[in-house]
Amino acid sequence: MDKMLYIAMSGAKQNMQALSVNANNLANAKTTGFKADLAQARSMQAFGEGLPTRVFTSTERASQNFDSGALLTTGRPLDVAVEGDGWLSVQAEDGSEAYTRSGQLRLTAEGALETNNGELVYGDQGPLVIPLPVNNIQITRDGIIMIQPEGAPNAVQEEVGRLKLVNPDVRLMEKGNDGLFRRKDGAVAEADINVSVLSGTLEGSNVSPVGEMTEMIALQRQFEMQLKMMKTAEEIDASASSLLRAF
Repeated sequence: MDKMLYIAMSGAKQNMQALSVNANNLANAKTTGFKADLAQARSMQAFGEGLPTRVFTSTERASQNFDSGALLTTGRPLDVAVEGDGWLSVQAEDGSEAYTRSGQLRLTAEGALETNNGELVYGDQGPLVIPLPVNNIQITRDGIIMIQPEGAPNAVQEEVGRLKLVNPDVRLMEKGNDGLFRRKDGAVAEADINVSVLSGTLEGSNVSPVGEMTEMIALQRQFEMQLKMMKTAEEIDASASSLLRAF
C-alpha cells in the first residue's frame, strides 16, 4: 500500500514542477527571442537502507526548443533579428560572455550598445561603444554598424564596429537562470561570418500558446489522477484496518 501512495505522491509533486515550466513558457509567449523550455519526467529508484524497492519520478528541464520564432518588422534601426541559426554575443551580469536571440538594442548615454535587458553587446573586440552624437545608425546583414556623425553630409557613413555573431552547436548550449545561453563546457564561442541579421526586425517567442494551454490541461488532469490514487490508497488502508478489527 505504501508503494502505491509513494508513487502517487511523487507523481503529483513532479506534475507541479512540470506545471511551473509550462507556466513560465506561457508567461514569455510575447518575450522577444524567448526559447520555450522542454520538461521531461523519468523514473528513479529511491536508494536507502535495504533494497531499492521504491521508485519515484523526477521532472527535469531537459533542454529548450531552439526553433526560430516569428519575425516581426519594427522599422527601428537598432532592432535586429538573427536570420536562421546563430546568436548575438552579450556580456552577462557576472561579466561572462553569453548568447541571446533578443535583438532589441539601445544606446546608453555614453554610447554603449546594450540589449533591452541591460546586457552589453559584444563586437569583435569586446563591448561595442558608438561615438556620439550621431544622426543616423544602420546595421548591415553581416552585423557591421554604420553611423552618420552629427553634422556630416548624408553620404558620409562610418564603420564603427561589428556585432559578434556566433553559431555553436545547440547541443552544446544551455540556458542559465538569467535567460541567457552559454556553452555547457564554459568555452567562448568563436565568431561565425556566415551568421547574418535583419535590421528593423525582431524575432518573437517560439512558444505556442495553444500548445502550452493544452499541455497545462493535461498536466492538471494527471495531477488530479495522482490525488485520486492517494485517496484510493487511503480508502483501501481504512478497509484493511476495519477487517483486522473484525477479527
